[in-house]
Amino acid sequence: MCISIKRLCFMALALAGLPLLSFAQTSAVEVGFTDHSLITGFAYSEIIERELDRDINHQFVLGALERVRGEVIPEDSQRLRGDVTKINYEISEEFTGADVYRFFQEQLESRNYEALFSCEGRACGSSNYWANDVFRNRTLYGPERNQFYMAFRSRAAAENAPYFALYIITRVNRRIYAYIEIIEPGGTQDSEQIAAIEEPQVEEAAMSSAASSNILQQLREQGSVILPGIDFQSNDRLPTPLGVASLVAALQADASVSVYLVAHLSQEGRSLEELMERSAARANSLRQALIAGGISADRIEAAGVGPLAPSCAVDNCAQRIELVLR
Repeated sequence: MCISIKRLCFMALALAGLPLLSFAQTSAVEVGFTDHSLITGFAYSEIIERELDRDINHQFVLGALERVRGEVIPEDSQRLRGDVTKINYEISEEFTGADVYRFFQEQLESRNYEALFSCEGRACGSSNYWANDVFRNRTLYGPERNQFYMAFRSRAAAENAPYFALYIITRVNRRIYAYIEIIEPGGTQDSEQIAAIEEPQVEEAAMSSAASSNILQQLREQGSVILPGIDFQSNDRLPTPLGVASLVAALQADASVSVYLVAHLSQEGRSLEELMERSAARANSLRQALIAGGISADRIEAAGVGPLAPSCAVDNCAQRIELVLR
């Protein structure tokens, strides 16, 4: 069997007892988003989503999940009040969920964090429950045998030390995701950098201002507008958040406007399932860039419809993002 060079290096480091944490710190892991200051992401991964919910009452799961009288209930849980940072990493397919789990275990041990609960595979309960009832992120749904969960906290002496929930899933399409929730005292994240969005240059800013006014005008008059200049990489991620400056400005200009981001994608030879999933990933990628630009998450809903809405008023729009007034 042929083993990739990257994975071989990873295994060699693990066998040699070298610190995997320092290995991860040398790699650029995302475009537009940054790791949380309390934890380091897996090497050869990309942050595809990052959100912050401020000062909420959050359920922290400490046991396997089961459905009782129609309601999903963990065997044990705790209610925590605070700021909740949610980060979703997509892992290179050259690794496995077990590789990622071991990496975070070693990192936690090296930082003297305390493990409160962990489970693996079917012992965790239904992946559907974790994805849709606990984390409310359908990207995290996959075969039960391919899941890992760990709950832990900092050993800091402070009474309100941070708590962490880590869920790892390998989907049927072999895509691997590591999802982390970090619960901290309210107000902790006021100074945390959510995304690296630079200020546009003067000429670009003038163009952005005109474009944002046009977007807002069309949205009000027509109820929807196809967004210009939104391009995606081959992995359906935005190459940089700078390209959405005009959209951010349009939404900042009228705080009463709430929208749907609808991604369309049609490619010959691709299955409907793949196109639906990829279009949803595109819509969510743009949503995260807008949130990082300062737009409230409550004002934006993302959806991917793949090839199922082919009608279009302009030419060559098989791959497009449509902004729809809510």
